[in-house]
Amino acid sequence: AVIGADTAAALKLSIHSVAARHPAAKAGAAPALQGLSLEVAAGEQVAVIGPSGAGKTTLLQVLACALLPTQGTLMLDDRDPWSLPRAQLQALRGRLFLAPQVPPLPPRQRVVTAVLAGRLPAMSLLASLRSLFYPADIPAAREALQRFDLADKLFDRVDRLSGGERQRVGLARALLAPAGLWLIDEPLSALDPSRSRQAISALTDGARERGVTLVATLHQVDVALAHFPRIVGLRDGTLAFDLPAAEVSRERLTRLYAQHEHELRGEQAVVSAADDLPVVAPVPAVMHCR
Repeated sequence: AVIGADTAAALKLSIHSVAARHPAAKAGAAPALQGLSLEVAAGEQVAVIGPSGAGKTTLLQVLACALLPTQGTLMLDDRDPWSLPRAQLQALRGRLFLAPQVPPLPPRQRVVTAVLAGRLPAMSLLASLRSLFYPADIPAAREALQRFDLADKLFDRVDRLSGGERQRVGLARALLAPAGLWLIDEPLSALDPSRSRQAISALTDGARERGVTLVATLHQVDVALAHFPRIVGLRDGTLAFDLPAAEVSRERLTRLYAQHEHELRGEQAVVSAADDLPVVAPVPAVMHCR
């Protein structure tokens, strides 16, 4: 392990015939997930791709025990979290790290405090309150930030950072979290291509070093194929494919993004072992998935 944080044992996860509705969905809207089944082994790294509205964010919320499925079952290490007593459910949630696309960072907080907040699930109430005023492990925070080229921002205020810097601070928290499962939602949405490669390498390398299970949703298909051994494609809340990255062909991607071609064209060139896809110039893309 790195950065001196205790790491929980990697979690395996399984969902079977899960349906779930996004919390922001309008009444009567179709479920964001519809009969989805998926298994991820402990320590595995999986990228989830798909067009807007495919259900990627909802999937992460279900896996994080933040959203109760309306149908089907979720199992974490062979346990149904929703059947556990409240105290045990809270303890289990402490073994999960969910990084939303927009990190919830208090604007007036110092970066060092924001990063060390990743350790809060393993801290007592007194220790967590003390850390607000006297950060307990500044070297660990600096090392985590260094992975994302932000060590010089250690004592800056969060509201003085750019959007991309705030996003990387939110990701740096993962390296300090006592979690066995990282659930990362669109971690590159505010980053340029160079920063994107650096950030995804920091996440995948960090998860590998710590033996953590990693599930990340990505809008950048080229990054997913280059950095993740397994790719899950979602469309309309259902499983379109679940394949090794080398088997994700141009034809599969075209079908996955049918009627959403602009999202696929918004990526840089996608090149896999199976197909040489055409080089497409990157264009700005913003995605809010459900």
